[in-house]
Amino acid sequence: MINHLLSIVIAFFLDKWMGDPRNVPHPVRMMGSVISFLDRQWNQGKYLKLKGFFMILTASAFFVVMTFTIVQYAYSVHLVFGIFIEAIILSFMIAEKSLKEAAYDVYQPLIKGDLHEARKKLSWIVGRDTEDLPESEIVRGTVETVAENTSDAVTAPLFWSLIGGAPLAVLYRVVNTADAMVGYKNEKYQHFGFASAKLDDFFNWVPSRLTAAIMILANATLLKVRLKMCIHIVLRDAKKHPSPNSGFPESAMAALLGVQLGGVNKYKGIISNRAKLGDRIFPLKADHIEQSILIMLRTNLLFVVMLMIGGVIVEAAVSWVQSILFI
Repeated sequence: MINHLLSIVIAFFLDKWMGDPRNVPHPVRMMGSVISFLDRQWNQGKYLKLKGFFMILTASAFFVVMTFTIVQYAYSVHLVFGIFIEAIILSFMIAEKSLKEAAYDVYQPLIKGDLHEARKKLSWIVGRDTEDLPESEIVRGTVETVAENTSDAVTAPLFWSLIGGAPLAVLYRVVNTADAMVGYKNEKYQHFGFASAKLDDFFNWVPSRLTAAIMILANATLLKVRLKMCIHIVLRDAKKHPSPNSGFPESAMAALLGVQLGGVNKYKGIISNRAKLGDRIFPLKADHIEQSILIMLRTNLLFVVMLMIGGVIVEAAVSWVQSILFI
């Protein structure tokens, strides 16, 4: 576990420094290509749920076995080399810098009054229609994306990497990517994407709740927000979200900012009514995007610190039990 801890710390700061290099083949894009290929080949005819299950099983097995082989070979060469290679792989599984940059890409034109450009940049990171959104709805879409992906793109892969190293982080990313691509409740994917959606719900259940808790702990005092109120809002509103997991970081973010998230979204012209999360103490303004980014950064840092502490405690406990059993 200590090896995983060192790899996590290196990966976390590698991503902060480098992000996703543009000219380097990205494993997540490779995952998307494989999932897209299997989608085209198998998402037709009968037994779509079964085919969808084999799709996610095939994609997961391919990338996990490849990752396990690379990491094991690296550790067989030298411990330091193994930690470094595992850290590089893990840095591709998290996306803090990319998330921050994507949010700022919406924020910058918005504060200049360029709604057209802000809508365009928002459309790159959300699935909803953005063509006619006013400033408040552009802000809402961005803040919701930052909140949800604090868990999906950073803390969840780090959580699973502590448990199972790079192979388990890669498994999480394959499942999460598949859910983003085929996990829709529409005519095309309601059966084929069923397994991917359910697996994603499973893998995000613990991380999303941990993320909401740590988000509040890392930010409530700094933002002069009452801890009790934040907890109340999360417990009250998180379950209203159509996702069993996304409501937790989103409601925590809403509570910390004193804004209300959720509402009416349009997807290819079809209206989707989402439950409201949080209390509308303040109207949504462009500055809330920048505040949400800072909340995300503090949350991720505390999450890594707490993973380190938890990992060291578990390692010490295991060593203590082993010393007793083998006396």
